[in-house]
Amino acid sequence: MDDPRLGGRAITRIVFDAETIQRRVVELGQEITRAYPEGDLLLIGLLKGSYVFLADLARQILRPLQVDFLVASSYGAYQVSSGEIRLLYEPPAALAGRQILLVEDIIDSGRTLESLADRLRSRNPKSLAICALLDKRIAAPPPELRFVGFEAPTSFLVGYGLDRAEDFRHLPYIAEVS
Repeated sequence: MDDPRLGGRAITRIVFDAETIQRRVVELGQEITRAYPEGDLLLIGLLKGSYVFLADLARQILRPLQVDFLVASSYGAYQVSSGEIRLLYEPPAALAGRQILLVEDIIDSGRTLESLADRLRSRNPKSLAICALLDKRIAAPPPELRFVGFEAPTSFLVGYGLDRAEDFRHLPYIAEVS
């Protein structure tokens, strides 16, 4: 594929093109709007991977909401999770009594989400749900998983916020790399 954004680096194939992603994000926004007709909704994006998805999704949810972020690390420069989840930043605001929607780019092993969901539950939200753009369906989904964009292949994916050692996040599509 000849895409100047790749800088000569190769991708194997495009898994989800930009138009398909945008259509599904609109649908997810509609589902979330219906699921949360009222109350205090806080979207918490898991950085860095969710930033593109979160921005697009927030604009499709037709109700008042707030946005914050969590920063956790389990990959580093590798293509497989180290299994060690380090929390680098979490919302300082009170979460007790609030409706929380944790927005994730991709569910792989599920360990990061399990750990973060436990941490958020300990702060006594009114409700906690997870919205993931991609689910590889490798592990049993966390009980809070309520909204999923796409079932994803088990290959390593980049683009639309997903990276390999910080590269490829800016691509408007999701692609497979070897």
